[in-house]
Amino acid sequence: MGKYEGDAKRLLDLVGGTGNIKAVTHCMTRMRFVLVDPKLADEPAIEDLASVKGIFTQAGQFQVIIGNDVAEFYKDFTAVSGIEGVSKDEAKAAAKSNQNVAQKIMGTLGEIFAPIIPALICGGLILGFRNVIGEINFFTDSGAFDLANGTKSLADISQFWTGTYSFLWLIGEAVFHMLPVGICWSITRKMGTTQILGIVLGLTLVSPQLLNGFSVASTPAKDIPVWDFGFAKVQMIGYQGQVIAAMMAAFVLVYLERFFRKHCPEVVSMIVVPLCSLLPAVVIAHTIVGPIGWKIGDWIASAVYAGLFSPVRVLFAAVFGLLYAPVVMTGLHHMTNAIDTQLVTQYGGTALWPMIALSNIAQGSAVVGMAVLQKRNERAQQVNVPALISCYLGVTEPALFGVNLKYRFPLICGMIGSASAAMISVGLGVEATSIGVGGLPGILSIKPQFWGIFLLAMLTAVVVPFVLTVAVGRRRLTAIDRLGKEQATALEAGTAAPAGTATAIAVKPQTTVEAESKTETKTVLVDDGKATAILDGAVIPLDQVPDAVFSKKIMGDGVAFEPAADTVLAPTDATVAVVMADTGHACGLKLDNGLELLIHVGIDTVSMGGDGFRLHVKAGDTVRRGDPLITFDPARIKAAGHPTTTMLIVTAAGDAKDVTMHSGMTAAAGETPVITWN
Repeated sequence: MGKYEGDAKRLLDLVGGTGNIKAVTHCMTRMRFVLVDPKLADEPAIEDLASVKGIFTQAGQFQVIIGNDVAEFYKDFTAVSGIEGVSKDEAKAAAKSNQNVAQKIMGTLGEIFAPIIPALICGGLILGFRNVIGEINFFTDSGAFDLANGTKSLADISQFWTGTYSFLWLIGEAVFHMLPVGICWSITRKMGTTQILGIVLGLTLVSPQLLNGFSVASTPAKDIPVWDFGFAKVQMIGYQGQVIAAMMAAFVLVYLERFFRKHCPEVVSMIVVPLCSLLPAVVIAHTIVGPIGWKIGDWIASAVYAGLFSPVRVLFAAVFGLLYAPVVMTGLHHMTNAIDTQLVTQYGGTALWPMIALSNIAQGSAVVGMAVLQKRNERAQQVNVPALISCYLGVTEPALFGVNLKYRFPLICGMIGSASAAMISVGLGVEATSIGVGGLPGILSIKPQFWGIFLLAMLTAVVVPFVLTVAVGRRRLTAIDRLGKEQATALEAGTAAPAGTATAIAVKPQTTVEAESKTETKTVLVDDGKATAILDGAVIPLDQVPDAVFSKKIMGDGVAFEPAADTVLAPTDATVAVVMADTGHACGLKLDNGLELLIHVGIDTVSMGGDGFRLHVKAGDTVRRGDPLITFDPARIKAAGHPTTTMLIVTAAGDAKDVTMHSGMTAAAGETPVITWN
């Protein structure tokens, strides 16, 4: 009998039995279920199980947090259920069956754009900076600074800034003119076909032999070059900046390669498959899907542009600003990336993206209101503070799902503030050079001539949701919501601690259902009361990590690293308790005093299936401080759309006392203490 057999049987019943399970797998800390009907899962009862630390649903998967012993729990669960576990990719594929067609399309679109969004943001910021130094007239003819009457820019009066202005276009051109290369690469990567063929296809769409796509509109039809095949002529038009055309061409390549790989003998596939896939894909791209995609992109951009600059544009903005946050919660917001990029290509800027940045700010401001209302609820603040920070920096999911949707009225207050700010932005013609950071730093991507107006819109997005949330919350929130269950109960009994008094929060311990009766010979390890940094880089509090399981400290307290190196080092002498052998992204350590540590590289990197990770240890190994544990490839993690933030968490204190976390500094791996105890 496994030590988790009892809880495993109970969990099987609580998720709805074997008939309600499509697939089950696990990662380093969580059981991941794909359920036929998620509503059948009894969430409160599951959370009450001794071995369960928490639950949540994400990307169609019902996830049950177990901790370091998840592999053992998983083994017992598959034994009592008779269900054979599946791989992470199979579970992810099964999870998509819980999504409707629109969600699947938007999910795929999001996965395509995720790897290239950092380049788009960077390019947008650089174009904004070029506008500042080359397009705004700060100076008079005599060289005096005069913003009101100036006729010359920095680039006009300084050779250094002239050179900088010209040089920065190198990056802007690479990002926006060569965008089809990135799109074709990302699609082949997402669909599991040959990525270099995608890159080559993208290059054929932006070749310098072709008429630049940005020049097509201003070039008379008779002057457009053609390929003359005698029986037919094909216009030599480039697709610089085109999104829809590049996507359609890439999918033609993907399905051609899949077809030929399936039907071609293995012995000649290396020659036949690339040739028979790429050549027709390029022909079809330039003769059929390219022109069609161009027209579709134009229609979409023109329709949105008409809404943004029509006589009813303020109404259009109000509706978009009001509904954008709920759209984010469905995943349908990924379509806006393609629309924004098309608007930039076709019109030289986008008025859509500023509204998205303002919506993020508005939802963050609603959380600020909740933080004020719940200032004495320590448990709520552990969610509120990191959620509002991440929201102001452009990541809204923690705020939306962790706070605003939970209480509902902050979500609505944020939506109202977003709509108000959007009406100001669109009504007064604000445009961005490209998409950028979707929060307070977003002003850097706004065209400089609109900074003043956008600041007014930002102020609206901050003040309106905050005021509304505080006003409504004072009437709607219960004492438990404001103070927390313990404080509210104590207040009712007349024994509440005064405001500002520190309280201790007990961490739910790792529970062992059945002790094993066997004697082990242990190697004595040195315990000097500290765990040093596992990576070079900035050390941040765990509540700033953009993953609710970590930021809410469901697994336990700890610290996180923004790595400046690629090898994780052991923080102290310990025994390797568990490793994720198939993915290599995480491991668990146990000290002789019973203290247990979890190391997790990146956010949701389990989905990478081990690509870019290498384990240096196995379960049962003894390690000394500074020994290498995991080597990872930061570039691959970022290319897969995941943060590289790496966590070091105390999952069980054992006999250690006064465990303290240290953050807010730049650490040296193997040297800087980040966790201490007595």
